[in-house]
Amino acid sequence: VQLQASGGGLVQAGGSLTLSCVASGNWSSINAMGWYRQVSGNARDLVAAITSGGYTNVVDSVKGRFTISRGSTKNRVNLQMNSLKPEDTSVYYCWYYSQNSGPEYWGQGTQVTVSS
Repeated sequence: VQLQASGGGLVQAGGSLTLSCVASGNWSSINAMGWYRQVSGNARDLVAAITSGGYTNVVDSVKGRFTISRGSTKNRVNLQMNSLKPEDTSVYYCWYYSQNSGPEYWGQGTQVTVSS
């Protein structure tokens, strides 16, 4: 499974960005996809995830500001980020897991920078 993420960039505090990720290769329609973020030197932390059945898990620090959603096919996930804060600055990684596809997979990482 290969993951292609897009949509990062530089935005002012209070602004919005949308991240998108598409899975290709041997992906399964029964899966979970989501986004983690990592600041250099720190652990990679979950931001939000969604299953193919629509169950979502969103961390408290972004609830009400970030929305995770699926595309029309089960190999795409989007993260709408509103009211961005400087502390949201990080490298965001797309994540995919399916028990039908073996191990979890990671995208290449996309930088999100929020200026104050």
